[in-house]
Amino acid sequence: MDIEQLVKKQRLYFEKGKTRSVSWRLAALKTLKKAILKYETEIEAALYADLHKSADEAYMCETGMVLSELSYMIGHLRGYARDRRVLTPLAQFHARSFTSPEPYGVVLVMSPWNYPFMLAIEPLVGAIAAGNCAIVKPSAYSPATSEVIAKIIRECFAPHFVAAVTGGREENAALLEQRFDFIFFTGSVSVGRLVLEKASRHVTPVCLEMGGKSPCIVDRTANLKLAAKRIVFGKFLNAGQTCVAPDYLFVQEEVKEKLLQEIERCVRRQLGAHPLDNPNYGKIINEKHFDRLCGLMKSGTVRFGGECRRERLQIAPTVLTDVLPSDPVMQEEIFGPLLPVMTFRDISEVISYVTRREKPLALYLFTGSRAVQRRILGRVSFGGGCINDTIIHLATSRMGFGGVGGSGMGSYHGRDSFELFSHRRSIVKKYTWIDLPFRYQPYSGWKSALVKLFLR
Repeated sequence: MDIEQLVKKQRLYFEKGKTRSVSWRLAALKTLKKAILKYETEIEAALYADLHKSADEAYMCETGMVLSELSYMIGHLRGYARDRRVLTPLAQFHARSFTSPEPYGVVLVMSPWNYPFMLAIEPLVGAIAAGNCAIVKPSAYSPATSEVIAKIIRECFAPHFVAAVTGGREENAALLEQRFDFIFFTGSVSVGRLVLEKASRHVTPVCLEMGGKSPCIVDRTANLKLAAKRIVFGKFLNAGQTCVAPDYLFVQEEVKEKLLQEIERCVRRQLGAHPLDNPNYGKIINEKHFDRLCGLMKSGTVRFGGECRRERLQIAPTVLTDVLPSDPVMQEEIFGPLLPVMTFRDISEVISYVTRREKPLALYLFTGSRAVQRRILGRVSFGGGCINDTIIHLATSRMGFGGVGGSGMGSYHGRDSFELFSHRRSIVKKYTWIDLPFRYQPYSGWKSALVKLFLR
């Protein structure tokens, strides 16, 4: 595929103005939704092939999320696309002021392998809703899902409107050499920095959804049984390969043992006494990441878990204790089913530890204390999170999801997706039946007095 020519064709098509029609956008979104329903079984099979995701998990975390986002956007798009009237200052009398959203043009969506369907199609929904042409680049690490995505996009759209580019690093590099009007990237911090560097040459705006080390904090006032159940769900979903999974556990000293006992019980209840024999337990995406995780497992002491099956690329849910901040497992995002545990005596230790490091994509706090909630929310910066739960903050179209600082920039889902892929113009429509003279030279005392009156 000639990527340069593809971008040129999309730019020429965008200039025709067809995608600016809200009715056109709605029809495109409905076509996409219909195709996803048609190929739901193939999507599930592809996700199982790439990541060993069960049908239930595939629907709950990928297909269902996309369908929900599509339904929400279809129901709200006309309202989002309207001009928004704002009050006009008295100094600009008589005029009408409003903001008007317009699409950027030709946008690039680069998606990762861990939630390969959802993280490719959800941003595409926002790009289409805002009236853009789009190129989707799914991950080469999840080839089965990438092929299904390409098949759906080919069936739904002409390539001069929406196209999928499959392949690996060569295609990624070729895409990043093009001038896009907006780039949406989900993936690792290292690749995100490269995307930002490439985009800067054309002053192209970007949304970077990256990751980082998201803390999970449990104090002595927490409901430990419920905390354990929700931590196990959030951490070991998709074999820990979730950008917002709890990366490490910070637990108050006096409840550490009780919490770890509950976590071990919950692993057995949710995944069985031998999780690697559970047909619904996921696998690591490839040998490279499998070997990296096995190396990180050498940090600290294995409290439970630790079993590996190289032939199936599976690692059992593993809790590591006696972990130090200097250990390798605390130096990078884990992105796997390893949960290192550290302890604290006072919540101020947690605040100090987290705030001195890169801002995390997510933070989870389990506590019954409103004072602790206020201290964490008032002092710690993070992309988003939950109090007394994990990961569910991203499972809604009514709140934006995104990172901050080292974990990313920009926010999407629902209205935030529409706004992310739009430029909102500020416009003043000035009426001609009156023209106040005090802004024009020559200035005089009475004009200066009026200016001060209006602008105070």
